[in-house]
Amino acid sequence: MGAIASRGVRVLNSSVIRGLGIQDDEIDFVAAEEKIELDHQERLYRKDRPPLDVMNQTVILIDDGLATGATMRAAVLALHRQRAARIVVAVPVGSVETCAEMKAVADEVICAHTPEPFYAVGQWYADFSQTGDEEVERLLAEAEMPKGAVVEYQSAAH
Repeated sequence: MGAIASRGVRVLNSSVIRGLGIQDDEIDFVAAEEKIELDHQERLYRKDRPPLDVMNQTVILIDDGLATGATMRAAVLALHRQRAARIVVAVPVGSVETCAEMKAVADEVICAHTPEPFYAVGQWYADFSQTGDEEVERLLAEAEMPKGAVVEYQSAAH
């Protein structure tokens, strides 16, 4: 039914809300619950680092694909509030309609593949499993390491 992002951004999908008869108080309840999770993930991923200063910068947002576009739209709007100079959205696959709609909020939109009919982003991946917090934390730590550093990780996968 929508998505939230930092800085109080909330994007709602009015056709879904109308179609399912979702009431405003239900939206507010879900948004409050999701805000708690958003704050938790920001603390978990950012650690003691401040948010990146994107003012007057070009920002490239990449996602696995665009279905409804609510999450990407929320991210773009949050970056507008941070006064990014230019926002580029890039995805490997997306619906024709959503890719076109995204052009209204982003400076540039790159949708490499827009199949017709479009059913779901996941149908274009052999493995569309969620990325867990541990993997995100590992990748962020890896990105901070000096070039050439060697790190060993133990996998908890079964």
